[in-house]
Amino acid sequence: MVMPTLLQGSAMCPLFAIIGLGPGSLLIIGVIAVLLFGERLPEIARSVGKWFMEFKKEVRGFETEIRGAIDAADSPPSVAEYEVPEDRDEATAPKFEPPSST
Repeated sequence: MVMPTLLQGSAMCPLFAIIGLGPGSLLIIGVIAVLLFGERLPEIARSVGKWFMEFKKEVRGFETEIRGAIDAADSPPSVAEYEVPEDRDEATAPKFEPPSST
């Protein structure tokens, strides 16, 4: 027996499948939007599209920042991070003199 899937025989966007909107529901929403907004609908759609693009850019930037932080945490610290002070004095120790044999 074949189990039916949510998107079987449909080229519907997975986002709408998660929300549970089918083609009929989207058509009804479109008709209501035309009735409510009328001539302003293209302007509203444009502004929603711009907002959505900005949102995607912010999410992409956030993902890049998180991945960079994870990569930096996973990599071992480099040797070049330690700097030797320039005004360091040379270490001196007293010379060893064997005891005299008298």
